[in-house]
Amino acid sequence: MADKGDTAARIQGAIWGMFIGDALAMPVHWYYQRDALIRDYGRVTRYLAPKNPHPDSILWRSAYSPVNDRGDILHDQQQYWGQAGIHYHQFLRAGENTLNLQLANLLTDSLNANHGYDPDAYLDAYIHFMTTPGTHRDTYVEEYHRHFFTHYARGTAPNKCGTLEKHISGLIGMIPIAAYYASDPDQARQLAMAHLRLTHLGELMESAGNLLLDLLLPVFGGAPLADTILQKLKRQDNPLLGHPLVRWLDDPDEVVIGRRLSTACYVQDAVPAVVYLALKYVDDAAQGLVINTNLGGDNAGRGAVLGAVLGAANGFQTFPDEWVSGLLVSPSQLLNNI
Repeated sequence: MADKGDTAARIQGAIWGMFIGDALAMPVHWYYQRDALIRDYGRVTRYLAPKNPHPDSILWRSAYSPVNDRGDILHDQQQYWGQAGIHYHQFLRAGENTLNLQLANLLTDSLNANHGYDPDAYLDAYIHFMTTPGTHRDTYVEEYHRHFFTHYARGTAPNKCGTLEKHISGLIGMIPIAAYYASDPDQARQLAMAHLRLTHLGELMESAGNLLLDLLLPVFGGAPLADTILQKLKRQDNPLLGHPLVRWLDDPDEVVIGRRLSTACYVQDAVPAVVYLALKYVDDAAQGLVINTNLGGDNAGRGAVLGAVLGAANGFQTFPDEWVSGLLVSPSQLLNNI
């Protein structure tokens, strides 16, 4: 078991890692054509600002019409939905985080203010943040937000507005809770999974959430990440681990993630992709995040989760200084008693 200093460094690494992984990938988020990614940005190794047009953007066929004012979450970004070539994060600056990570800060602030996890307090803050114009400048609002606020606008209680889901971004909110309660793994698991169920329901998300905690919680306590992953692969006790990830380690990353595993956001492929990258780059977190970014697809969702896992394994000091100082908004500091 790591001492308190080591645990604090691992927690700090996990929190900073998820913000770094997201910000690094943000400009090339959901690029599925790797030649287009290289053409527009080159090989991404630093924070960059997004550019329009985005060749793989699906905002031209995306739509959200609020049921009433209670469900209005697009505000002045509504005008860009239905247009071709719009970058999902067009107004964010280099080093700025997507909406999902901004909500992670909101959750951390709630944990601190309430001296622990209070789902009702978080939901009040979440609803206020999403329905108040000007709280963020991200154009894209993911599907789970749209489903949540459709239910909410129709009068469903906030703690009943979750929907059947399968996107890796749902795991991001679990990380601050797991970190806050790292000294009590059972409570960390219980509360992190409860938080996941506020917005992301279903067996796939349960499997994904438990797998993330099976990696993070032992590593917070001092277990080596590679050993933790290899033990999980040997046990085969999670349906998302049915791939020969160890055998694939010598293969090119773009073959593993792109041909064998999709680069898309669905946990069936995105979570095994994170485990593969975490195992392959267990001792080089920066290289792992660069590789993840340049693989495209939902590299921001994968990058946040991968950054947390690699940051927990290696500590805050593993990340380049320019990545740490280049984040436009630093992660909120967890005020727990680790």
